[in-house]
Amino acid sequence: MNPGTRKSALLCGFAAGAVLAAAAGPTFAQAAEAPKFTAAQATALEGWSYSLALQAATYADPIVIMYLLRYNDSVGPKPKAAPNSLWRMENITTPQLAEEEGYVLPNTSTVYGFGFLDLRQEPVILTLPDSDGRYYMVETVDMWTNAFAYPVGAAAGYKGGTFAMVGPGWQGTLPDGVKRIDCPTPWVLIQPRVEVYLNGKIDLAGAKAILGGIKSVGLAEFTRQPAPPTPKIDYPAPERINLALPVSTLDFRDPLQFWDIFSAAMNENPPPEAQVKALLPMFQPLGIELGKTWDRSKVDPLVLRAMARAAQAIPSMMADQPVGRLSNHWFIPPPTIGDPQTDYRIRAIVATVGLTANTPKEAIYFDATQDMDGRILTGARRYTITFKETPPFNAPGFWSLAMYGLKNSYPVANPVNRYVLGSDNKESLEYNKDGSLTIYLQTHSPGKEKEANWLPAPSGPFRLILRSYAPGEAMVESLTDPTAYVPPPVVAVD
Repeated sequence: MNPGTRKSALLCGFAAGAVLAAAAGPTFAQAAEAPKFTAAQATALEGWSYSLALQAATYADPIVIMYLLRYNDSVGPKPKAAPNSLWRMENITTPQLAEEEGYVLPNTSTVYGFGFLDLRQEPVILTLPDSDGRYYMVETVDMWTNAFAYPVGAAAGYKGGTFAMVGPGWQGTLPDGVKRIDCPTPWVLIQPRVEVYLNGKIDLAGAKAILGGIKSVGLAEFTRQPAPPTPKIDYPAPERINLALPVSTLDFRDPLQFWDIFSAAMNENPPPEAQVKALLPMFQPLGIELGKTWDRSKVDPLVLRAMARAAQAIPSMMADQPVGRLSNHWFIPPPTIGDPQTDYRIRAIVATVGLTANTPKEAIYFDATQDMDGRILTGARRYTITFKETPPFNAPGFWSLAMYGLKNSYPVANPVNRYVLGSDNKESLEYNKDGSLTIYLQTHSPGKEKEANWLPAPSGPFRLILRSYAPGEAMVESLTDPTAYVPPPVVAVD
């Protein structure tokens, strides 16, 4: 050990010892008088602990959000679908359905499925149908929000097949013809999306038939063998303030519950070994250790106060941060989106504002909350956006422009029940004489002659998401090349 390393280790040991001594109970106090912090020491300890807790919360944010989504949709008192089964949406994600699922920025051009798979006892077998050329994907996400596989989609194609979702450490044999997908965590989320349009016309029944053709069963059931014992599912209930907001708001009644959940979720779904060795030791002064339940009673009150502040601050801190680079006041995401791995800041931001975002090869999203002059988009004004070139995509993919409320990132209720416009509406949209396309963004109708191109806005602030599914080459390149595809600005007209 070199002198600098040894000095750092000694300092860390001293700091940890001071925290533990300060947190010790009456037995310790009887043996020796507990050390007293000076005002300067107390300020320094709390300030440093807050800084560390912010970094720990950035790391923890995604798995805490996934824990809440799993509780909301799968293991809580009112599950949408039990573990290893699929909640199939009956319609596109309307404002009402968005609130039920607690999922931010849903794609309103597709019907969704949501299913949490418990792989602790055995693999789960997915049977995926051939879509006959209709666009659909099945995204698979680990509990840290990395999209690690797409058994169907832009890269794999749309023919379907039979796949085994295999948890860490499983050593068994799979049946012939079943393709193995090794999963990084014992719990994973599968999220199918099936386009509701076919040849430019709404075909909800056809989309639901494909979604209904997605089957998930345990390996034992698939092979007609006796089922293994049902694993215990006993997860503490998150106590949130406003259940009408997305789970990613992390609005706990007790801010310290954030850390309770982080500890439980991480112990159940450990991060990669490299992160266990290189990163997790940093969090020990907060009482956070892999393999141990976080015990707030053993953490100094000053440190607890800092941890509570960090848990309260991290949601808005992540939601308000810029993501990627700015182009015509659209945020262009970084190339790590969807599978960020060790890009912890991007992982936390995306979990907060765009949970389960896809990898760029599968789908790309541009995000706008400002007009071309840098003013917040609001229904108090009227806007236009004119595409000289619409976002490129590879058939049977599509592009879309969708409207969401800024506060909750849910679709916006409106009198014509329209939440999105794009290539699926090509036949009904009115194009300009030069071939460009102008879309009107405002609360009230722009008039009958323009209503086909109207994307209704709420009365207050809103955000826009420009998507390309099965994106064209220029869209993918735009994440690293600012000239590859430039989205048009949002222009205020009053």
